[in-house]
Amino acid sequence: MATTAASRLAGVIKPVIPQVAALMQRRPDCLSLAQGMVDWGPPAAVGAAVRAALEHQHPAALDRYGPLVGDPAFLEVIRQELGVGRGLDLDGSALLVTAGSNMAFNAIAQVLIDPGDELLLPVPWYFNHAMAVQLAGGRPVPVAAGLIPDPDRLAAAIGPRCRGIVTTSPNNPSGVVIPAPVLDAINRLCAERGLVHIHDEAYAEFVHGPEPHRSPGRLSGSAGHTITLSSLSKAYGMAGWRLGYMAVPEALLPALVKVQDTVLICPPLLNQQAGLAALEAGPTWCAPRIERLGDRRRQLLKALGQAREAEVPIRLLAEPDGAFYALLEFTTDLPSWTLIERLVLEHGVALLPGECFALPTGPGRVGMRLSYGMLGDVELDRALGRLITGLKALG
Repeated sequence: MATTAASRLAGVIKPVIPQVAALMQRRPDCLSLAQGMVDWGPPAAVGAAVRAALEHQHPAALDRYGPLVGDPAFLEVIRQELGVGRGLDLDGSALLVTAGSNMAFNAIAQVLIDPGDELLLPVPWYFNHAMAVQLAGGRPVPVAAGLIPDPDRLAAAIGPRCRGIVTTSPNNPSGVVIPAPVLDAINRLCAERGLVHIHDEAYAEFVHGPEPHRSPGRLSGSAGHTITLSSLSKAYGMAGWRLGYMAVPEALLPALVKVQDTVLICPPLLNQQAGLAALEAGPTWCAPRIERLGDRRRQLLKALGQAREAEVPIRLLAEPDGAFYALLEFTTDLPSWTLIERLVLEHGVALLPGECFALPTGPGRVGMRLSYGMLGDVELDRALGRLITGLKALG
């Protein structure tokens, strides 16, 4: 009995990426359209900054604990990035450096949620958001508000235990860029109802279509009820560095300090030197790499068009104008995980099942998320070919 996990963990969603990775180990030549990563590494200035820090700083400077909320120099660059670069209203906000934006969301769930409290997550949700709510003892409430969330449907889902509403734009998993008026309406709804608006913008730089990214945190007076999550994992190719940050209402900082001190103590000092160099390289460094992703997006759309012409029973659920994802719906009688398993083992291509994003499945239809960020042009062409061949065989 002493070696068993707490029973409450049985209700937490099982991580999907390790499950797919285990499948891929059984097919070594499998190409991944599953995990959300880019195929580039960080700016050269990051390596130079790390080397300089190791060589020239006092030996103890990187080895001791640093400030709990983050290094002051890094925080100042973050303030410029959010305040000047993205136009956030930071009057009344506190900044906190975390081990990626996933850790930031988990910390927010810990400080907002008492057992039984709820957060509204428009469907499709990001599974780690739902898992963090469950780990905090809360209930993630999936709301079928549309791929561009309808504020009225979200308002109708607010119950007495609701603490906030979560939005992600550009969206993971759909690739949709939520229009600014919609995000603004959700933000005002949260202000009116005494809720927190948690907005994840890890993909803020990744916009490929006409709709620009606009943070709801730019609204005047929004700092008191808006949480903005950011990450260096995507645009700066630093997924393994585990470095993110958030702007939060100052009133939440004392509780967040308790979580940060317990889990991380302080953000790693060397990683923050790396992050400082990355943000100083800035959006102009990211832009040409993201533009090349736009070419791969067109490559994906062309392949899906050819699949439809070949009568492969697949459709795109939304125009993916942001991030590097696409949501697909496939006509089949196979269960969701069986389809994913057969695509990996029989056809050498991996995707994620739509059910882990709370996409509804029904008789004859299965959802899937495709990520095109990690493969180069040639590999992507090969992976899409395998996918279409596999779906044609399994449809």
